[in-house]
Amino acid sequence: MLVLFETAAGYAIFKVLDESKLQQIDSLYKEFDTPEKANKIVKLKHFEKFQDTTEALAAATAMTEGKIGKSLKKLLKKVVAKEAHEQLAISDAKLGGVIKEKMELACIHSPVVAELMRCIRSQIESLVTGLPPKEISAMSLGLAHSLSRYKLKFSPDKVDTMIVQAISLLDDLDKELNNYIMRCREWYGWHFPEVGKIITDNLAYCKFVRKIGERTNVAASDLSDILPEEIEAEVKLAAEISMGTEVSEQDIGNIGHLCDQVIDISEYRAQLYDYLQNRMMAIAPNLTVMVGELVGARLIAHAGSLLNLAKHPASTVQILGAEKALFRALKTRKDTPKYGLIYHASLVGQTTAKNKGKISRMLAAKASLAIRYDALGEDTNAEMGTENRAKLEARLRQLEEKGIRRISGTGKAMAKADKYQHKSEVRMYDPSGDSTIPATSKKRKFEEVEEEEESEAPVTPAVKSKKAKKEKVVEEEAETSAAAEETPKKKKKKKDKKEEEPETPEPVEEEMAVTESTKKKKKKKKAKDEDDE
Repeated sequence: MLVLFETAAGYAIFKVLDESKLQQIDSLYKEFDTPEKANKIVKLKHFEKFQDTTEALAAATAMTEGKIGKSLKKLLKKVVAKEAHEQLAISDAKLGGVIKEKMELACIHSPVVAELMRCIRSQIESLVTGLPPKEISAMSLGLAHSLSRYKLKFSPDKVDTMIVQAISLLDDLDKELNNYIMRCREWYGWHFPEVGKIITDNLAYCKFVRKIGERTNVAASDLSDILPEEIEAEVKLAAEISMGTEVSEQDIGNIGHLCDQVIDISEYRAQLYDYLQNRMMAIAPNLTVMVGELVGARLIAHAGSLLNLAKHPASTVQILGAEKALFRALKTRKDTPKYGLIYHASLVGQTTAKNKGKISRMLAAKASLAIRYDALGEDTNAEMGTENRAKLEARLRQLEEKGIRRISGTGKAMAKADKYQHKSEVRMYDPSGDSTIPATSKKRKFEEVEEEEESEAPVTPAVKSKKAKKEKVVEEEAETSAAAEETPKKKKKKKDKKEEEPETPEPVEEEMAVTESTKKKKKKKKAKDEDDE
């Protein structure tokens, strides 16, 4: 059996002298305790040294990609092909499959081979002659630096600096477009103010202004390529009755130049968005599937790089972008924010307000896994992101349905939404409870008593009636004085009650009713006395 062993200095091919020792995997390391024992099991057959670091780097990159480098191919043809009947032990199964396919050599990869490689690495200085330990360590360090520099330099798909710059430029373009369009609408609005409310799309508005110019040209122009038929007819009708001022051709020319700027910037923004979408799918496909390209790019830009974002825990990813609100909440001891930039993701946006916090927490947990997979994984597919998004959508449906479920025997019955009927619980105030006067008034009782007395009393002459009149007046005065004496007593009693029960209102209406009833009685008595006279 031959063994292919890779080092930073070159390729080494060993010949296994005693294959019976390889059967004892657990005790194989004991056979490599000393260089003498190691030389009894394996023997160096050939060593192909690298000429410089460039050749070592090319060989290392080819092996990491599972390909056969030029130096390895020459070595296999030169040494191994002569002994084709021997098996070749390989540490990488992927590389062994390529060698077997192209070179038609029998390759083997097993736990025994892995243990043998580990044992050879422990005694490589004694097994490979002509290489001092310092030279091997120096070549290993140089190759490691070169390989790292090569990966950073020649993997443009993993450079996330372009994403940070693109999303920043996209935000700047949006601000400038907004300012330009507002200025264009205000400027042209002096000449044709009605069209601002009719055409709501900003890009269509600028194209309309650039094509028409003055509003007098609307009737004779065809706007079918810019506006729908209904809006076109409405614009033409508004142009006939417009209240705008007249402007010069120079003014229209300047407005037209501004519209050209808006149209050009809008086209460049669309092109930049497509570029950003492609870069995000190349660098972070799983994150793009989870939260979208814009939110993902803003997360990467906020963290500084994809690798920095991968170092953040899920709780930090959830509130990334809401740092001011977080520290303000901690300072004032109030509730901390539930979401930051992740709020603009489609999954959070389509959730009800009650479940936004739960969904944002779950989305941040899955997104952090996707970020680490994109930053540190070797695969560039988006299968993981697709699976996690499907799980989140299922969880979202479950949360939404949970709100309209009701308790039943099975627990699965859906609640029936009954027709809403407004039932007012407002009660009207009943003032009858405030009055303490009995239902039958004293006035009626007094009139009934007088009628009975009149029916019973005999007919008397006129002189006696005057005496009776005087007696009645005296009686009335006595009654009024007695009522006046009773009122302060009642007031005192009411004050005592008010101190005991502060919530009960003062019965002022009762006093008013008593005084009014006494006045009416006097008037009626005077009228009766005059009738008797």
